[in-house]
Amino acid sequence: MKLLGLSQSLLLGIALFSASSARCSSLNPEEGSSSITESTAPRSFETESLSIADVSEQAIPSVVNISTRKKVSAQRRQHHPFFSDPFFRRFFDNPQRRQSPPRRRMEQSLGSGVIVKSDGTILTNNHVIEDADEVIITVHDQGEYKAKVVGSDPPSDLAVLKLIDPPKNLKPLSFGSSETLRLGEVVVAIGNPFGVGQTVTMGIVSAKGRANVGIVDYEDFIQTDAAINPGNSGGALLNMKGELVGINTAILSRSGGYQGIGFAIPSDMVKSIMHSLINKGKVVRGYLGVSIQDLTSDIAEAMDAKPKEGVLVSEVLDESPAAKAGIKAGDIIVAIDGREVTSSAKLRYIVASAGAGATVKLNLYREHKKKNLSVVLAEKDALGSLSATLGANEGPLGGIKVETLKDAVRSRFQISPRIVQGVVVTEVSNDSPAAQAGLRPGDVIDNVNRRAIKNPSDFRKAYNEADDTVLLRVHRGGGSVFIVLRK
Repeated sequence: MKLLGLSQSLLLGIALFSASSARCSSLNPEEGSSSITESTAPRSFETESLSIADVSEQAIPSVVNISTRKKVSAQRRQHHPFFSDPFFRRFFDNPQRRQSPPRRRMEQSLGSGVIVKSDGTILTNNHVIEDADEVIITVHDQGEYKAKVVGSDPPSDLAVLKLIDPPKNLKPLSFGSSETLRLGEVVVAIGNPFGVGQTVTMGIVSAKGRANVGIVDYEDFIQTDAAINPGNSGGALLNMKGELVGINTAILSRSGGYQGIGFAIPSDMVKSIMHSLINKGKVVRGYLGVSIQDLTSDIAEAMDAKPKEGVLVSEVLDESPAAKAGIKAGDIIVAIDGREVTSSAKLRYIVASAGAGATVKLNLYREHKKKNLSVVLAEKDALGSLSATLGANEGPLGGIKVETLKDAVRSRFQISPRIVQGVVVTEVSNDSPAAQAGLRPGDVIDNVNRRAIKNPSDFRKAYNEADDTVLLRVHRGGGSVFIVLRK
C-alpha cells in the first residue's frame, strides 16, 4: 500500500488499496444511461429502506475478490564503487553474468470488484488491475474464474472486466443514483480487505463532490466514514435500498489504516464511463481549451470582481472551442448547463463528462456584466491537448495523429525548446502512406504548402485545401527537412 502526500506538515496521505500493487462523466448525450440501467438492473429491491443485514445478504454475492499477477524485472544489487574501477572489475566481473537478461519475478495483488451484468461484467479500480498479466476473479461460493480487461480509464481510476467463462447464476447489483444521496445518509461498504474474505462496514455520507484530493485527474468523490481498508479498492458502496451508489477507491490517512475518511467514485460517473469503455474502448471527454484557476478572495478583491465566487479564466488557447465561442481571459465562469461552478476541479469534471461534440451553456461575468455563451466542446485526449487524426483513407497522410506543441508532448518526444510553433506527430500507422513517406512520431510539422501551422485545426484545414501536392516542412532532431507528398 502506498501513501500519496497531501500536506507535508500534516503528514497526510492517500492510501490506495491493493495488497501489493502501488496506486491506490454523462458522456455523449446519445449514449444515455437508460440502456445501462436496463441491462445492469436484473435485481429488484424494495423501494423502502432495508436493514443493514438485508442489504448485506443480498449484495455479498455480487462483490468479488480480484487477484492479479504480473511479471516485473528484479533489480540487481548494486555493487560497491570498488567494483566500478576498470582495473578491479576485470578480475571480479563475470561477462556471462553481465550479458544475462534481467531476472523476472511474479508480483501479486489483491482487490475487490462488483458484478454489474449477468454476462460477467465487473467494475473495479484501474489501480487494482493495472499492468496485470493475469486476472483471477473469486466469485462468492462459486470458485475462481479468469477475466479479461475490457477497458480501463486511469484518469478516473475505473476499469471494466469480464469473466471469460462466467457461471450462469451470477447476481449483478443494480445501480442507484449518487446524485440523490443526501449528507448523513447511511451507506454500506462491502469489499475484500486484506484478502480475508468479504467484509461489511457501515457509515454515513460525509460529503459529496469532493475534488482536489490528488488521487486522480477527474475527482467528484463521495466521502464516507464507512470503514474502508486495504483490499477494498473496487468494492461496492451501497445505499439502504441495496443499490450501488459508488465504487470504493481510497482513504485519507496518516498511518495507512482506516481513520474515518474514505472516498468512492459516484455511480452516476461510473455508469457513463463504463458505457463508454464497453462501447468505444476508451472514454471520450470534452475539451474547452482554457487555462483556469480558482477565484480566491485576494484575486477577487484585486480584480474588483463580481461575483466573489467562480472560476477565473487566465488564458484562452488559440483555435480552441472556448476561443471560437468568444470566451476571454479574465472571464469568471459561475455555471455550466445550470450547474454551479465553484472550483477549477468542478469545471474540469463537468466539461470532461459532457463529452466531445456536446454543446454546453456557460454563465459568466465579464467586467461586472453577466453573459451567456454556448460552446461546442472538442475531444480531449490523454495528454490534455487538442489533436487531429486523419483516417487511413485520407490520402498520403492517412493514419497520422498530430497534437499541439505542449510541454507534456515536448517532454515525451524530447523536442528542442528552439521549436516554438507547429504540431507534433504522435502516432503513425505502420502500413500507412504516411509511414511510407517517412513521417514518424516526434516529427514537428510547422508548415504545409508554405502556410504556417500553429495547431491541429490549422493542419487539417491546410491539408484539406491542398491540391494534388502537399509540401511539408518537418523538424526532426536538430534539423529541418521538406517532404513532398502527392494525394
